[in-house]
Amino acid sequence: MRKRTLYSLLVMLALIVALIAAVWLRKAAPPEVARLLPESDAIVYLNLRPLRAATHLERAPVSRSPEFQQFIDATGIDPERDLDAAAFALHRMDDPAGPNGPVAYSEVFEGRFDGARLARYLAGMATSQEQYAGHTIYTIPIEGRRLRIAQLGYDTIAASNMPTTEQIHSMLDRYRASASPFAGSSLLASRYRDVPLLSSAWAIGHVGLPFSERGRITVFGLELPLPEDTTFVASLRYGLGALHLRIEQIAPTDAAAARSTEALDALLQLFQAIQPKIEAQSESSDAEAMSEFAASIQIEQHKDRVVLTANVPLELLKKLVTPEAAIGAAPSAAAAPPASAAGR
Repeated sequence: MRKRTLYSLLVMLALIVALIAAVWLRKAAPPEVARLLPESDAIVYLNLRPLRAATHLERAPVSRSPEFQQFIDATGIDPERDLDAAAFALHRMDDPAGPNGPVAYSEVFEGRFDGARLARYLAGMATSQEQYAGHTIYTIPIEGRRLRIAQLGYDTIAASNMPTTEQIHSMLDRYRASASPFAGSSLLASRYRDVPLLSSAWAIGHVGLPFSERGRITVFGLELPLPEDTTFVASLRYGLGALHLRIEQIAPTDAAAARSTEALDALLQLFQAIQPKIEAQSESSDAEAMSEFAASIQIEQHKDRVVLTANVPLELLKKLVTPEAAIGAAPSAAAAPPASAAGR
């Protein structure tokens, strides 16, 4: 009797340990929308729940294009209200001057969708349909590209504007194996561990690709002293009334990191020098938020890594991120308003 009781207790203990391990693995695993993405040069992830709670985007007045409003009327999907998370894969194109431009995108969106209404809308927009892995892939041509969209589940949508079907097929294949916390691309497997815990938004890989010009990264017309294929790990975490920004450059050597640190320090000094002029031309509330942001920027070197940290005040975030910018800025949305809206 004692042996049977001991055996039962051991079995129960083993089950409890297995359950705890399973829960921990799910918590430590990358978000599912990111795990569904295909192989890529970079990944960007957004958890819109804390952003919505912090900025109340759904309450702000929205000016929409007629095409976007038509999408909302046809599908019943209000992105400011219904979209919860999104992940984007960036694919470098071999011919930057080609019809697909320098970068193509694959996307996964998670939220509350009316599948039947969305399917009718996509069917009306599509020029062709394909059945793959039990799902319908709708192909919609937009400005020289073909955007492929598929509903993965009642709350998940995938899209890709790559020239071939390989990426959308890969996402459908990954969806079937998405229960595994170890699923995902090689980039996710190698770099997600560098993302700070509890980050509401993060990016890994060559995230400077959309801002590249002549092989360099250009932001707001300012050319950074970094090549376009620089590897970054960027993140935003919400806490204490502000978003904590952290951008980590992974350099090939310690010496390269030292050069980047010196160059970025020079740019920071220039930015802080012209900050009073920017404040003078801004509203008082904007100027105060910008001053707080500029004062919080710090740049440090840790061996082969350069780390920039800053605090982004919520008031500044509300000014910079409108609802349509926060949600409608899905990379392919710029090239495909109606279809990428469908992806949302």
